[in-house]
Amino acid sequence: MADITEGRICGIQWLADWGEWFAGLTFARGIAPDELAARLGAVPGVRPGPLGAPAAWSMVTETADGDGVARVGSWGGWSFAVEHGLPAGAERLADVSRAGVEAIHLDPQPDHPPKQFAYAMDGELVCCFGLGEECWRGGHRPDFLLPELVAAGVLGPDGATAEPDDEPVEDRERRTLAVLEQRFGLTLPRHLIADTPLPAYVTCTR
Repeated sequence: MADITEGRICGIQWLADWGEWFAGLTFARGIAPDELAARLGAVPGVRPGPLGAPAAWSMVTETADGDGVARVGSWGGWSFAVEHGLPAGAERLADVSRAGVEAIHLDPQPDHPPKQFAYAMDGELVCCFGLGEECWRGGHRPDFLLPELVAAGVLGPDGATAEPDDEPVEDRERRTLAVLEQRFGLTLPRHLIADTPLPAYVTCTR
């Protein structure tokens, strides 16, 4: 389970219960936050300064220079980008991971569930799936996380869905997020996404 420290929830399992998760999250291990922004397609010379979530969303609706705004930082050994608007991480993840970098993208898909997970390493999309649809896996190594998903009871040994049909969606998602949290050591306090002004970049997926 996620830890609670000074009233802030660590890990990433809390995302399953957060009704305000609308921004995509891209993590990278092996590069600094500014390099992560560059690999996500940061528009050169466009630095709006530290932004909180409300200001970033306002900028998304106003900017004509790009498709989104990425607020970046680092936590728990990973650089991260909170992607407001069109998430560049969904299209650029393999490129983000080039030259030995690990990269993870979590997309809440609020208008088109399920939430999406993807993992890339060294320029290659390793595996991807929807939370709640782990039986349909993609990538060059779709079974990369299968042992962990089976051990957590998310999937059966044959890779088919194992959970009861009446399990609450949030509980189901939390179990998968727990697998990702443990396997990759992911942690990101809620206040960094919701409240903290972070260095921001305009990003373009084109």
